[in-house]
Amino acid sequence: MTGARLHVTDEQRRARLARRHAIHPDHRAADAVAATRAMTVLHSTEPPTPYLSLHARVDGLTRDDVDRALYDDRTLVKQLAMRRTLFVFPRDLLPAAWGSASARVALTEAKRIVKDAVAGGLADDGDAWLAAARDAVLERLAGGAEVSARALREELPVLTGKVRIGGDTKWAADVSLAPRVLGQLGADGLIVRGHNGSHWRVSQPQWTSMAAWLGESPQPLDEAAGYAELVRRWLLTFGPGTETDIVWWLGSTKSAVRRALADLGAVVVGLDSGETGWLLADDLEPEPEVEPWAALLPALDPTLMGWKQRAFYLEAAHVPYLFDTNGNGGTTAWWEGRVVGCWVQDPDAAVRVVLREDVGADARAALDAEAVRLTAWLDGEVVNSIYASRQMREAKLP
Repeated sequence: MTGARLHVTDEQRRARLARRHAIHPDHRAADAVAATRAMTVLHSTEPPTPYLSLHARVDGLTRDDVDRALYDDRTLVKQLAMRRTLFVFPRDLLPAAWGSASARVALTEAKRIVKDAVAGGLADDGDAWLAAARDAVLERLAGGAEVSARALREELPVLTGKVRIGGDTKWAADVSLAPRVLGQLGADGLIVRGHNGSHWRVSQPQWTSMAAWLGESPQPLDEAAGYAELVRRWLLTFGPGTETDIVWWLGSTKSAVRRALADLGAVVVGLDSGETGWLLADDLEPEPEVEPWAALLPALDPTLMGWKQRAFYLEAAHVPYLFDTNGNGGTTAWWEGRVVGCWVQDPDAAVRVVLREDVGADARAALDAEAVRLTAWLDGEVVNSIYASRQMREAKLP
């Protein structure tokens, strides 16, 4: 793995993005599962994001189609994984996450819960308290029962206590550890967010046993194999990318990423930035050029959040307007593989494109056509986001 075999330009990277991410109008996916596979996973921190991400990638998709994949066929499954983020996974990728990225999150969360349980005066033995809480939840959900977080707190005495966080600071508060226990069990792959108790724009999950939800108990891959599979799929979706990109996306360590790249036989390529990128050895053919294209993507869309180093598709001057200080992106407007602005909804719920640069009449017309398409799909419903960017907030000012 020494020496670059080829050089991949920023233009070629954007062409790969258009095709691989199924957001070019000529290369959209056949259905929700295919679109999710194309992206490796979908961000699901905000409830509407998977629906909007899939709408951008599948012609004719309905919200019922997404619900069917999530809740009936269960070919798509929500899973806490990389960077302690909630994602929608293709079902077959779950074992890889359970043995690697999700296991890392579960272990970290367990340590934090134990520490806070003791520090907050909830228990003298934090490990014993967490074990009892986990056992109680698993027993209640055994057999496929679906129960809300609120009902679990009301039914299980071990989950009713609260701890003080923040010490004597102005941010101090008494909080329940119950949601974190559920999240930790979910990261462990033992329970899962089942049917949603509300509509598609609000998350009120009914928790249930993962084994019951899937109808089987797949075994996690071992750590090395799990990371290798996640990195393999990332390279297919987002490659070429740098080691920094992969470490950030994976939420793991350089050593884990380097081992995965070695296990995969990944190869070095040159990038316009002067940095080293990586691709799979059987994925080195140049991507054909694509016709000009426009897309409107939701906050935290996986395309937006796939890389840490984003200069090949995002001008540095746009970052303060389209991302928060933690690197979370709001809605985005894309033209020919570059972010050129964002989108908002007006008081009548119509989608309106807000540009950060002059893109020309053809681009403006294509973006406006996407706005009409998204407006029709939303059908009067308004999507809000806690990750609204500065540009989004300013665009909504009277």
